Amino acid sequence: MLDKLLGLAMLKNGKSRAITPENPTGEPGKGGMATEGTGAKRAAHLGQGWKISPAIPIHAGETKVLADIAGEGVIQSMWFSDHQARQVILRIYWDGQEHPSVECPLMEFFAYSWRHKTPDPFKGPFFQLSSLPVAVNPNRGFNCFWPMPFRKHCLITLENRTDADMRCFYQINYSLESVPEEASYFHAYFRRTNPVPYMQDHVIIDNLEGRGQYVGTALFVGLNGMGNWWGEGEVKFFIDDDSEFPTICGTGTEDYFGGCYDWDVDGKYTTYTTPFMGMHQLIQPDGLYQIQQRFSMYRWHIMDPIRFEKRIRVTIQDLGWEIQSVKYRPRTDDMSSVAYWYQTLPSVPFGKFPENEELIYI
Repeated sequence: MLDKLLGLAMLKNGKSRAITPENPTGEPGKGGMATEGTGAKRAAHLGQGWKISPAIPIHAGETKVLADIAGEGVIQSMWFSDHQARQVILRIYWDGQEHPSVECPLMEFFAYSWRHKTPDPFKGPFFQLSSLPVAVNPNRGFNCFWPMPFRKHCLITLENRTDADMRCFYQINYSLESVPEEASYFHAYFRRTNPVPYMQDHVIIDNLEGRGQYVGTALFVGLNGMGNWWGEGEVKFFIDDDSEFPTICGTGTEDYFGGCYDWDVDGKYTTYTTPFMGMHQLIQPDGLYQIQQRFSMYRWHIMDPIRFEKRIRVTIQDLGWEIQSVKYRPRTDDMSSVAYWYQTLPSVPFGKFPENEELIYI
């Protein structure tokens, strides 16, 4: 981290650019030139250059291109406003590859989940997430700082699978610069298992081939069935030629996410958000329709990336603890996850993305 801070003093030959609704191509000297847009009526008395196009419309069922960048460079950061459904899908394609390297619901890409749309956008609940590569700030401003190099082309799209039109507020900051030969490509993929079949694992990622390093996990758990402690499941990393047993096997769910003893302080779950790990989101039953405890967690392998030469598979057990009988008990919860990694191209296609009904949480 110190090297990165010191690097700010080193002059480079990169060219800074930003794509926004006010400058959808990122061209130099082309920002704030819009004469039509979602803010045109509000700014009619002010004229060009005064927030004419702060957002873009994305109609129900439509996919919009957010960024189409030719050449060599690095995506440095991205910001999005709140989108309150898993049916808004972010995809990123590198260097002309036909299938995406990032395919994920937009909110879950930022390790944030379990939102229900309310008539008032200023209402909560809100859960702060403060980490190095991802931050979610009031009121649900999504920020990403994963560096994403590309050598020929970058394409970023957003699909609106909901049945309602939406507006997308966003900014994508990047630099046009030379990319080191050893740099690999950023990937992220979402999966859901609801419910996790009895005595089976939730698969965070598999069928991943190539050379690279695994850099993070976001996990979203909705509890089904009986109570008691739910997070005894081990996270396992099957690296390269591993078969039945993994090279890396943790000791439990809360342990993997940097906590201990069930996150239980004085008989209550305790949330936390730190640079590399957190359990930042806890939704409790409300005594009426909201009956499921729900959790969101993240673990960034920034200081300890998990390297693979040929392939990697990552799983987590759905395992609980029955206090009365003092035994482990397999569970059947609702588990979703996002895996984050860097690897060489070409990459293997992810497979069919979940249908809308498989994404919805109620």
